[in-house]
Amino acid sequence: MNSSLQTLPESPISTAFKKRISTATVAICTRNRPVVLQKCLAAVARLNPAPAYVIVIDNSEGNRDTRKVAVDYGARYIIEPVRGLCRARNRALTECDTDILAFLDDDVTPTSNWLRHLIEPFSDERTGASTGSVTAPDTLLIDHPQQSSRDLSNQDPHWFEIATFGGLGFGENMALRKRACTPGKFFDERLGRDGPFEIGDESYAFASILARGHRVVYTPSAVVHHPLPTRTEVDRDARNSFSYWLLLFSEFPDQRLNLLRVLVRRLRGRKLEWKPNPQDPCEVTSRRLNWRINAAFRGFVLFLRTPKCR
Repeated sequence: MNSSLQTLPESPISTAFKKRISTATVAICTRNRPVVLQKCLAAVARLNPAPAYVIVIDNSEGNRDTRKVAVDYGARYIIEPVRGLCRARNRALTECDTDILAFLDDDVTPTSNWLRHLIEPFSDERTGASTGSVTAPDTLLIDHPQQSSRDLSNQDPHWFEIATFGGLGFGENMALRKRACTPGKFFDERLGRDGPFEIGDESYAFASILARGHRVVYTPSAVVHHPLPTRTEVDRDARNSFSYWLLLFSEFPDQRLNLLRVLVRRLRGRKLEWKPNPQDPCEVTSRRLNWRINAAFRGFVLFLRTPKCR
């Protein structure tokens, strides 16, 4: 057993909430990080109002310490042994019994009013998903410039590139309306952490929701704190980005002309007409030509070698 868990206080989920959001479940996907998970669940226990349910998807063969932390905080513990964040998120959608499912990564800390702000857009039945802002740990909101909300539908001429290239937020802070998601494997399991392409999982999901006629709303007042990202391998990220681009080209045939325009614009070093997050896929195309060609070739090979999810 992980000895570090023995120092954690016994802190069952609070029953003092005056109100619960009966239509919302919070899902936390985790893998062999019970101490990190405990901090996240402690923050979830302080949410006001509280969710109807909390579920923990353990993306491993099962971990005794993870189970203990989940049970101590009143969460439902579910094992999803097939590795992959999208696989775990699909399992959460299957297990969820409420209309709205809010996702947190296990290493984020939501603010106490996070869930209330995140689900506010769902008062409009057209809303299929919402996202919030992600800040560094222990950062006060006053330390950040005021961010603008974004309410996107497929009537916007740039909706597809905004959704697929980083204009709508991140998966560690998002909520989905379950009936707006396609049944079965809604998240493409080729994407995201521990998937072959390791990129773009939530962006692909947002585009799928928008393509079905729903809205996606970015709400900066729904705040979670997340550790600063570690330095990644640029060559690997570039390869994955081109594989992601090819997946979009394959799965969204009506958007192929738009995708070609975006790619050409980025290869020529021109800025997009909206501001994406610098961690998102379209940024890696800004280096020298021979480097980009090599990354494109490796991304093409990876895409061809990766079977389509069924």
